[in-house]
Amino acid sequence: MSIILFVGIIFLAACGQSDESNGGDEEGNADLTPVKFALDWTPNTNHTGIYVAKEKGYFEEQGLDVEILLPGEVGVNQLLAAGKADFGISYQEGLTQARSEGLPLVSIAAVMQHNTAGYASPVEKGITSPKDFEGKKFGAYGSDLEKAMMKTIMKNDHADVEDVDFITTGDSDFFVAVERDVDFSLVYYGWTGIEAELRGVDLNMVYLADFSDKLDFYTPILATSEEMISSDPELVKAFTHAAVKGYEYAIEHPEEAAQILIDDVPDLNPELVKRSQEWLSPRYKDDAEQFGIQEQERWQKFADFLFENDIIDEAVEIDQAFTNEFLPEK
Repeated sequence: MSIILFVGIIFLAACGQSDESNGGDEEGNADLTPVKFALDWTPNTNHTGIYVAKEKGYFEEQGLDVEILLPGEVGVNQLLAAGKADFGISYQEGLTQARSEGLPLVSIAAVMQHNTAGYASPVEKGITSPKDFEGKKFGAYGSDLEKAMMKTIMKNDHADVEDVDFITTGDSDFFVAVERDVDFSLVYYGWTGIEAELRGVDLNMVYLADFSDKLDFYTPILATSEEMISSDPELVKAFTHAAVKGYEYAIEHPEEAAQILIDDVPDLNPELVKRSQEWLSPRYKDDAEQFGIQEQERWQKFADFLFENDIIDEAVEIDQAFTNEFLPEK
């Protein structure tokens, strides 16, 4: 699963398309408030807390009947802005760009406390630092943000991004791409890296956050709209509390949480889910005081980075882009 680099690369279900294993009005749910939650990608361990909260009744305890929308043709940020989804999985990079374009979206919790994305390559490629990118082929989506991020960490390593050959591969399979077309690509280790381990493919990883604190952005995040927050803050609080409880369960019980995801989405590779969950569970909260909390400084640094690199044309008011107010009090 490659990292999402700009709004619209990954698509979500149009309104009404849902995960059939979790959808439908169940008997006894008549008094529950219906809520639509949009995934950014096919179900994976970034989403475990949502599936746990649904399966273990945490949403129901908060009076909610949550329907999970699967990927389709409309981007999650567009769904949220249009009111076609109430909540969803987004990314700081995508949400910041969306706000600069006038979409009033808000991050309400960080799913991952630190950016676990990095440049992955088979060890035989010999890529162990940004300097090694020179003369290599990079599997790209084709966004300006990709080049800006790579330029930043290469500059810090006294290297030149102009010496990298950007090959547009879109969301093609990482393993096929590095075997046939490119030398390295940007991935989330928690899924693609774990899959590599299972395949017996040894990878070198160059993590964005290790080379620039500007690039330690929150990815993924739980997001909603300003309209939802202003019209029904109690619903936002109820959803956030239940979702946080689901992720906290996954932190404490990775094996059981993985099994919930496997049972709900039987098409997934069970071993990949279990190994991925084991790797991700301690990283959801990591060194933060609580799961989901976000720091203004990190939002500001990344927004400044986007503006300085002409990725966004309008500066973003960070105070409006995220909030911690709906997280449970600790």
